[in-house]
Amino acid sequence: MKILVSTVTLLLLVAAFPLTAQSTQEPSAARRAEIAELRAELARLAARLDALEKTEATSAAEPTASANGAPAPVSSLPSSSSSTTASTTAPASAAAPPTVDDFLHGTTLGFGLDGYYGYNFNQPIGRANLLRVYDVTSNSFSINQASLVAERIPTTDSRFGGRLDLQFGQATETLQGSYANEQRAQVWRNLFQAYGSYLAPVGSGLQIDFGKFASALGVEGNYTKDQIAYSRSFTFNYLPYYHMGVRANYNITPKINVTYWLVNGAQQTEDFNGFKSQAFILNFKPSSTVSWNVNYYFGQEQRDVLPTDNPGAPTSPTQPGLPTTNITPAPNGRNHIFDTYATWNVTPKLTLVGEADYVISRVQQQSNPAHTAIGAVYFRYALPKDWSIGSRFEYFDDRGALFSGETQALKEFTFVADRKLAPGMLARAEYRRDFSNQNFFTTDRAGVLVKQQPTATLGLIFWWGNKQGQW
Repeated sequence: MKILVSTVTLLLLVAAFPLTAQSTQEPSAARRAEIAELRAELARLAARLDALEKTEATSAAEPTASANGAPAPVSSLPSSSSSTTASTTAPASAAAPPTVDDFLHGTTLGFGLDGYYGYNFNQPIGRANLLRVYDVTSNSFSINQASLVAERIPTTDSRFGGRLDLQFGQATETLQGSYANEQRAQVWRNLFQAYGSYLAPVGSGLQIDFGKFASALGVEGNYTKDQIAYSRSFTFNYLPYYHMGVRANYNITPKINVTYWLVNGAQQTEDFNGFKSQAFILNFKPSSTVSWNVNYYFGQEQRDVLPTDNPGAPTSPTQPGLPTTNITPAPNGRNHIFDTYATWNVTPKLTLVGEADYVISRVQQQSNPAHTAIGAVYFRYALPKDWSIGSRFEYFDDRGALFSGETQALKEFTFVADRKLAPGMLARAEYRRDFSNQNFFTTDRAGVLVKQQPTATLGLIFWWGNKQGQW
């Protein structure tokens, strides 16, 4: 535009002052023709300038959206030309190529660090807390877990998504580092969740996930910042942590959601019996303050091959750690888990939670079933100045010795006080007492067991990033 204005200015000067050293003389016929031609060119350029200014004003008032939602850049104006046949229309802008920001649009990242100091008043040999999942050490500073979470939730505008949870630290050995459940635990140890999602255009939207995902059985979850207590319940320790396979969920109504799983089994990234387990999960939201889950999970969870913990070179033509020896006769009994829990936000400050579970397990189809019954209640109350208190009481009837390896009735009471020190930083103090009707818990004397296990824990939880809400 500046070039065009300069040209017009020059032409005006030429027209006003004929190019001659004797400007006071009468111009010749040739000079008069030259001036007329320049004035005609000036008129054409002035008309072109007026049209371009109108086009520019329209573009500024109504910008065209680019692929990433920002206004599209205005195309460069064509250079001026003395040709009378030059086009007076600006060429259309070419579509901008996709960028990294376009591809990552809608992706959130979260980083977390969870550590604690715990003390067991029984002072057990080896400083290990029995039947604990994450707070497993006593009289020790410990990193429970360091986590990275990347997530993209599919929408009608972008129908694919997914999630990746990388986890490091003590909890990885509990969640996915056990050879009791995995064929090759070392391969999957740091991969807590990894799945891709597709929102199919069916009704209100049918979301299909494939990969490894956290279990929805039980009200408690993996990330400490989202729980009422620091330690996890017996129930969380007993129920499945994760599954590998396919799941699909659909909102029947705004208040009813149904989910179906077809998975390898409980805590089996690689299947060790070839039988696929299933789950039917119903979530009801009768009001904005109440959520209720009813879950039924069933499958064959027994191994049909001998476990191996050999992560090195294989001794036969197979992958390291994969077994080649069958169990005969192969166990073919099934497990059934009936799980239900409800959360009620009574007021913005008070939350109540209830949970109940019943488990039936058989090693063989004709075996007598072993049973486990569980019940738990929670409450949390928010206090002024970013303080809150909470509590949990749990009853675990391990009559089939499926959880602890011994038939016993377990109870635990937990009291928690926490304070948010800054956005993304939480300090949580907890006192917990475990009970049994049997002498089960270890002490500072070898072979001496007691019926109680009291512990005190101080945890520090940090999280940052743009992932909001529960993880």
